[in-house]
Amino acid sequence: MRGEEQKLRQQIIDHCLAMNASGLNQGTSGNISVRFGDDMLISPSGIAYQTLKPEMIATMAIDDASGSWTGPLKPSSEWHFHQALLQDRPDANAVVHAHPTYCTTLAILRKDIPACHYMIAAFGGNNVRCSDYATYGTKSLSDLAVEAMKDRTACLLGNHGMIAIGDTLPKAMWRAVELETIARQYYFSLQLGNPVILSDADVEETLAKFTTYGLQETDDRKNYPARKAKNGRGRKSQTMAAGTGGES
Repeated sequence: MRGEEQKLRQQIIDHCLAMNASGLNQGTSGNISVRFGDDMLISPSGIAYQTLKPEMIATMAIDDASGSWTGPLKPSSEWHFHQALLQDRPDANAVVHAHPTYCTTLAILRKDIPACHYMIAAFGGNNVRCSDYATYGTKSLSDLAVEAMKDRTACLLGNHGMIAIGDTLPKAMWRAVELETIARQYYFSLQLGNPVILSDADVEETLAKFTTYGLQETDDRKNYPARKAKNGRGRKSQTMAAGTGGES
């Protein structure tokens, strides 16, 4: 295993642990993926994060929709939308999915998050959309997620949770935390009355300033190297059944 790949695998584990420690996620319901050339590295299904080792992270080809993987453990049941987003969004090198309380509460209400705070610009526009509902682990859910993420870097999944993307995993996790923060603020403002929503012009002004705002970091993108997928890697094949246990 090359150094870059080892680092990304450990980064997935570290961020899974941080996701639960921060309260952003509970149990093994969340999942994380990163781009590695033509492949996707993704957290495995149903494994306690504290027991994960780098070699347990599953590998899947981004352009292979068969569900085949390499590794000792099957990938997260949500591999469909992780793979679809990495295919659809060349600007994304990492995908974070979790079930944080306030995002999920708004998703149960099927509420988009409007421009109630200038930080909405962190997600690419004047709102964060909430998708319709589809069963976890299905292509139907994946299609809804891709649609809700058009021109955005985060979305809510109806009656389910949230997704955030980034050009690095730290940036995707930063967005996930900021999304739960603005979801909490919007939720409480709704309890007190009618929130005042910023205008499109206000959001556009903030978007223009966001090129130098938010999480600032050294250029981690070099850790997501481009490489051609190798043939004949002996991938194990698994059909992901939607009704065979809790999502992970």
